[in-house]
Amino acid sequence: MEAIKKKMMMLKLDKENALDQAEQAETDRKAAEDRSKQHEDELIQMQKKLKGTEDELDKYSEALKDAQEKLEISEKKAADCKRSCDRMCSNSHKRPPTDLTPKLYAKRAGQISTLSAEDPSLV
Repeated sequence: MEAIKKKMMMLKLDKENALDQAEQAETDRKAAEDRSKQHEDELIQMQKKLKGTEDELDKYSEALKDAQEKLEISEKKAADCKRSCDRMCSNSHKRPPTDLTPKLYAKRAGQISTLSAEDPSLV
């Protein structure tokens, strides 16, 4: 009889330990669920922030592309203007002034050669 009482006492302790473990497991499960929910909320916030950052990146990438296109156009215009100016400058040194008639130009050319014969420093 004593052995049976002892055995029942052991079973009762085992049952209480099992119940305590079950309660602890339930508490741990609830804490894990709460942490999981918190992490899910943080993940949603981070995804929203990422979406906003990606949108901002797209906006600035488009602005950069537009600025690069405008810069390219401006550089082409500047190069065209420089070539045009270079042509005009080089052509103005090769051709006689356009406001002079051929007779007047010849007359002035003669004066220059006459002057250069008299005093070479005047030419």
